[in-house]
Amino acid sequence: MVALAQLWLPILLSAVLVFIASSLVHMVIKWHNSDYWKLPNEDEVRAAIQKGNPAPGQYVTPYCMDMKEAQSPEMQKKYADGPVGLFYLKKPGPMNMGPQLGGWFGFNVVIAFFVAYVCAHTLAAGTPYLQVFRVAGCVCFLAYAGGEVPAAIWMGKPWKVAFKEAADSLFYGLLTGGAFGWLWPK
Repeated sequence: MVALAQLWLPILLSAVLVFIASSLVHMVIKWHNSDYWKLPNEDEVRAAIQKGNPAPGQYVTPYCMDMKEAQSPEMQKKYADGPVGLFYLKKPGPMNMGPQLGGWFGFNVVIAFFVAYVCAHTLAAGTPYLQVFRVAGCVCFLAYAGGEVPAAIWMGKPWKVAFKEAADSLFYGLLTGGAFGWLWPK
């Protein structure tokens, strides 16, 4: 068994590599720009939301919280007429990417920590590079990609977007597997 303290460098390196890779994917390659669409009546939708003054949070439309209500003719009509959706509202204000980027990096460190945890408890010191690469890469891929399919199934995320994000996760897993394999204790 390897002590987690021995894995601080692959934890940090993989978090940095994933952060840089995701920045390149989103800001240079811009692979995900086509994942977001503009509403044809954006100004009217924004005005309607502003009028209601909802707090930041997660919303669903039509709002229905139990199956009995969902079976009512009124609710069935709402579902049939549409729109049906899930959306998130953030606090209004100037765009500031700092907190999101900081949160993303922190999340990368947390993922890398759990990759290290699994590897430290399943792989011995001196394990060959390829075996470490496989375990670390697989755990990392599952951590980043695991929520994409449920989001497509339950929340309406387009499958094309879920698959693209899973492809990003595969890339992150390869980078993390490489960092752990390279820096694994001998």
